[in-house]
Amino acid sequence: MPIKSILSTKTLHKDYKAILTKANIPVTEYDAITIDYVDFDSEMIVENAIITSQNAAKAVIDNKVVIRNCFCVGEKTMAFLEEHGQNVSKMKLYAVDLANYIVKYHKNDMFTFFCGNLRQDALPDALLKSNIGLKEIIVYNTTPTPQKIEGDFDAILFYSPSGVSSYLAENSITNQVIFCIGTTTASAIQEHTKNIVIPSSPTIENLLQAVVKYSKKS
Repeated sequence: MPIKSILSTKTLHKDYKAILTKANIPVTEYDAITIDYVDFDSEMIVENAIITSQNAAKAVIDNKVVIRNCFCVGEKTMAFLEEHGQNVSKMKLYAVDLANYIVKYHKNDMFTFFCGNLRQDALPDALLKSNIGLKEIIVYNTTPTPQKIEGDFDAILFYSPSGVSSYLAENSITNQVIFCIGTTTASAIQEHTKNIVIPSSPTIENLLQAVVKYSKKS
């Protein structure tokens, strides 16, 4: 069936929301999580940095950390880092793929992982398993903001595993189509439903385009 209403577990920028508006798909928004940046030692020069989110990238740039080589996850994260003069040595779409690359080609290097307090385990576990030196620095905190959402929606949009757990704390999944930004987020909700759509590349724009495409096809 066509998608007539969706719930986004993240407040969308007006440019992103325009994609749905153009397709005549109304959206209800709320923030399932909040991000708070934390103080950390900004007087540092890092040879090899791992950055897996735009939040971590923003924290690093704002604190004027000097990085020789960035290893990052996501096209938007790479673009943001390069826009601010950082040298991105390698970008992968998913953390597990970046971990595999580092294990294969940088086994003897040391890395600093700038991350959030709820970061996923896959990348650090893979590096530690291969005895690759890794220092973690928490640069932001992710706090769930669960709330009961009233209304009937044809689809729900999720952007992170923490957003999934926050939503499920007060709500349930019934027959909605679930759109997840990537496979990591999808894995957090797959035990609740199999009706999951994942875009070809994990960006918000691609996620919304997938909603439009699905609606037209239905």
